[in-house]
Amino acid sequence: MDTSEGKPPERLRMLPSRLTNQAALTANRIVDQALAKGGVRRYHYALLATLEEFGPASQAGLGRRTGIDRSDMVATVNELAEKGLVNREPDPEDRRRNIITITSGGRRHLTELDRLLADAQDEFLSPLPAADRRHLIDLLTRLVGERP
Repeated sequence: MDTSEGKPPERLRMLPSRLTNQAALTANRIVDQALAKGGVRRYHYALLATLEEFGPASQAGLGRRTGIDRSDMVATVNELAEKGLVNREPDPEDRRRNIITITSGGRRHLTELDRLLADAQDEFLSPLPAADRRHLIDLLTRLVGERP
């Protein structure tokens, strides 16, 4: 009789795709909890980080850079604007488009979110020594890099 109840079969335990998925589930849970402490979700962080790095952009441009769907983009921008973290102004060249800009409050909040996420990354990677962490990041970067 098998006494390893709750343990997946070895075939599953050895699949790299399953292992990365399990790691992603754990990482997402930890990151979501960290961002919740800052009163935001992943989409909020992605927009603030994108605006900070690349400057003002249209909602469509932000969607292309972040992979956020257009319908989710509107809600996300609305939520950030209500908190005073971004400004939304009509594009002077095309009044049908909005240009989104991060506010000084948004920059300050992004700094706090960066701190929360750094702590979350440390929690997620805590089983690994520093050299293994760097190696894992290198390997994952290669795996998610551009594919032919």
